[in-house]
Order: sequence, then C-alpha cells, then structure tokens
Amino acid sequence: MTILKSFEKPLTPEEEIHYLSLLKNENNREAKEVLIERNMRLVAHIAKKYNNSNEDQDDLISIGTIGLIKAIETFKVDKGTRLATYASKCIENEILMNIRTNKKNKVQVSLQDPIGVDKEGNSISLIDILGTEPDYVIDQVELKVQISKLYEKLDKILSDREKEIIQLRYGLTPLGYKTQREISQKLNISRSYVSRIEKKALKKLRKELKSEKSLE
Repeated sequence: MTILKSFEKPLTPEEEIHYLSLLKNENNREAKEVLIERNMRLVAHIAKKYNNSNEDQDDLISIGTIGLIKAIETFKVDKGTRLATYASKCIENEILMNIRTNKKNKVQVSLQDPIGVDKEGNSISLIDILGTEPDYVIDQVELKVQISKLYEKLDKILSDREKEIIQLRYGLTPLGYKTQREISQKLNISRSYVSRIEKKALKKLRKELKSEKSLE
C-alpha cells in the first residue's frame, strides 16, 4: 500500500477529458505530463500483480509506464471509455512482454551454461548433449539449434514428467540446475529412474531436431 500512496490520486472524469482535449487539440506537453503522473497509481497497482515474477518492482513500474504513455498517445476520447480502462490493457501487455522476453533470455543462457564435463575434462552444456549420442560425447560434432525452437519442443513432444525432469535437470526453471539425486528426492522416485527418463527425453528431442534439420 505504501508505494500506491506515494502517487497522486487519479483524475476525475471531468479533469481527464480536459487534459485529454488539451493534448489532442493543442499537443499540450504539460497536459500529457499530468495524465501520466495522475495515472501512475494504476501502473503501480498492475505491476504489483506480478510480484511473484522475480522481476524488480521498480523495473516493472518503469516498463508499465511505457505502456501508459503509449495508451495516452493512442487513446481516443470519442470511444466512450475511460482512459484507465484502455490504459490497463496497454500497461499489462507491456509488462507481460517484458517478463516473457526476460524469461526467454534466461532460458537461452541456462541452456548454454556448463552442466558438467566430458571424459577429457571439457565443459559441456545441454546444447552439446542434444547433439551427441546418449552415453558418450562425439568430438567435433555440434547441432546448430535455435534455442527458442528447442524450448517450444519441450511442450510439443515430451510428457509432463519428461518435461519436468529436463527443466529441473538443465536449469529451465527459477529453481535452477538440479542434480539427478535432488530431482529423485523432489519427485520421490529413484535416481536411476530419473536417469532413464532424462535419456529418453533427450533422445526424443535429439530425434526431433535431427529430423527438422534434414528438412532444411
């Protein structure tokens, strides 16, 4: 509540129409600033809904403000709706787009992060594993995979259990990278069963990726 109290109260319907008219008819800069300032409470309220997104609250408010400004610039008074109703969608869309972008970037980083070493002590990642046979590393072999497509395939071709294990195993969730032992304890199944499911899931992904590559 404290953060909401720090913003000015919303405009009355009459005040809103007045400032919108000034902005539309005279391109009045001060009117635009008033409309932004008096709607910041709305931005903070919407940003608060995404507290559990692991994004900084101040960053969410800044991103939401961009959506508010876009709303003010494109709002049409003659549509018969309040600015707040229209702006809410613009603010939320801007925040959601930012969260999705950040999530995608984190996934791309985690897929390339080191997850272990090969027999020669070289660092390997999930991308390296998907380009190899299940039980050993083939030297100098790399599959050029678009990571965003790979992430989509988790939903498309893996079962819920396979997807969950791959996500936990290779840091595709906010929980970060988990060992097979940690996953077995979390899911209450044996470590060997986790290993079998992991290999089966990787084999599915690898087959799908190779099939797609052959069609290019």
